[in-house]
Amino acid sequence: MRDLDLTTLRLFVTVCEAGNIARAGERANIVGSAISKRLTLLEHQVGTPLLVRKRHGVVPTAAGETLLEHARGMLDSAARIERDMEAYSAGARGQVRILASVSAMTESLADDVASFLQQPPHSSIQVDMEERVSPEIVRGVRDGLASLGVCWDAAELGALQSRPYRSDHLSIVVPPGHALARHKRLRFEQTLDYEYVSLPINSAVQVMLQRAAAQLSRSMKHRVMVSNFEAAMRVVRAGLAISLVPREVAQQHTSYGLRIIPLDEPWAQRRFVVCFRDAQALSPAAQLLVDHLAAQAGTAMT
Repeated sequence: MRDLDLTTLRLFVTVCEAGNIARAGERANIVGSAISKRLTLLEHQVGTPLLVRKRHGVVPTAAGETLLEHARGMLDSAARIERDMEAYSAGARGQVRILASVSAMTESLADDVASFLQQPPHSSIQVDMEERVSPEIVRGVRDGLASLGVCWDAAELGALQSRPYRSDHLSIVVPPGHALARHKRLRFEQTLDYEYVSLPINSAVQVMLQRAAAQLSRSMKHRVMVSNFEAAMRVVRAGLAISLVPREVAQQHTSYGLRIIPLDEPWAQRRFVVCFRDAQALSPAAQLLVDHLAAQAGTAMT
């Protein structure tokens, strides 16, 4: 099969999203007959029908759905290549993309990256960051969507290489008048009678908590699911639920007047890592950033 043409793939995606060749032509500013010709050639190239023509439009076949998924990925990669090359043409000597967990992003990563970029030798390096849950971080670095990932070291890293980063300390956060507020330390089991506000269920910490509860022959009661710690703290302040939050994050919200109670479990101190596919294949800019982040591993977080 000959190399697929990105322009044709872009038109194919537009047609699938519009559900109609004429509407796709309006979006792409190209006549429908030209799109139809390209799609016919594309079907001939891949050797199978990609679209089913219906009375009021078109829908992708099973093969079309598969190609649609791949095409979106290819177009996304092409867009990133274009942005990266534009950065070089603008004078940047390097660009590094990082996928990071919400904990790492909220606690220290933004500040550490900022301190890296403020150093004169790094002024021409561009760093892009995106928040993801740990499984998506590992998958994204493995698949080449990002040079670096920053996540909990309990995540399944597979064949990825890593270097130590910072650590944090999980705590239970409750409103001042809550029944648990009088405790100075808490075991996880003591919290399971109460409803939780939690982060996405597929995040590494939530998976770990579910396993810990199962080992106690218990289960967690999830009352509210949120996507970030700021929302979690607001829910706790409202008295709707308790939450398990890194102490380093909770201390950023002292104005809320909440009780921050250390979690007395061997897994309460979490260690983070910077992960990547191959240290030898890192760009000079990425290697400099890895070295900078790894140097923070010994930084005390009190």
